Amino acid sequence: MDLDFSEEQVMLRDTAKGICEQYVPSAVVRQMESDEAGYPADFWQQLIELGIAGMGLPEAHGGMGWGALETAIVYEEFGRSLSPSPHFASCVLSANVLQQAGSEAQQEQWLGALGSGEAIITPAWIEPGNGYEAEGVQLVASKTAEGYSLTGTKLMVPFANSATRLLVLARDGDNVIGALVDPGADGVTLTREKNHSSEALFQLDLANVSVAAGDVLADNFWSGWEDAMTDSIIALAAQAVGGAEAIHHMSNEYAKQREQFGKPIGSFMALAHYLADLIVKIEGVKVLVYQAAWAKDNGKPYKKLAVMAKLQACQIYREAAATGVQLHGGFGFTEEGDPQLYYRRAKYQQVTYWDTAYLEQKVAAAVLDDAA
Repeated sequence: MDLDFSEEQVMLRDTAKGICEQYVPSAVVRQMESDEAGYPADFWQQLIELGIAGMGLPEAHGGMGWGALETAIVYEEFGRSLSPSPHFASCVLSANVLQQAGSEAQQEQWLGALGSGEAIITPAWIEPGNGYEAEGVQLVASKTAEGYSLTGTKLMVPFANSATRLLVLARDGDNVIGALVDPGADGVTLTREKNHSSEALFQLDLANVSVAAGDVLADNFWSGWEDAMTDSIIALAAQAVGGAEAIHHMSNEYAKQREQFGKPIGSFMALAHYLADLIVKIEGVKVLVYQAAWAKDNGKPYKKLAVMAKLQACQIYREAAATGVQLHGGFGFTEEGDPQLYYRRAKYQQVTYWDTAYLEQKVAAAVLDDAA
């Protein structure tokens, strides 16, 4: 694996870093926590204009055709700046699901629109009291003459109030299907949910919502969903690495400036050891993330690496954020300080899109499969 970035990849990283610094400084991140949309429109427009919205989409559908490594590079910068946008939900995960399980007609209709920003599709899959396996999808899909009727509840649906369609996972007997639901359809109710990261997450309630047959992804859908999730969490792992690096840098700079007993607190060995140990862990998990992305792009076995990357990156992010808050003292806990922004998002990333326990199960299953 070559860890050196190409000239194009360096330019991509610098471009992503530049727009994040310009459009989503911490003051804007704070504003978005109480904003109805939950993300700045000018930042989203920049992602569209620069082709980042369509970076992972096939060129045949108007995308850039970039790979997992380029996506990881961009997502490190997203994590570093805590930039809020529907990019992951729409341009990464939903786009991946459409490529894995959508019909040619559905791909033709939606993939180009996702890359151009004309449409936003966000997944609705988590249910009250249910897990991440196929058995956890219990929202009822009843067949009708035109397609399906959906009834049930989904939780933590990101940016649902900005979506053109909601990708709802539902159960038709023994099968799990995906349904592209219009959020403005009769029987759809959205309710904003409080959450660790103060992101725009919604409870979705469906009461006999009609979905046409052409808006249903049914052929081997669950397998496609699992593959799309595995592909997509590499980006989230990279985002966690970027966040961990940012809070570590913030803490390191604070340790140089904050004085106690006439000297910078960073000169005390106990604190210096925390910071030194953390950066070693962060650099180690960054290599794991790059390895997963590189393996996917080069046709190597990558699924176990992807799961391990999400698991380890989120754990290190949580550790780095907790250490950063403690090192900043009382200021680290206050809303006026930035450390708590990273702490809350680190926890959110750790428990969403497959949490620690589920990721550990998948790693164990992969190891046992390899042994067999």
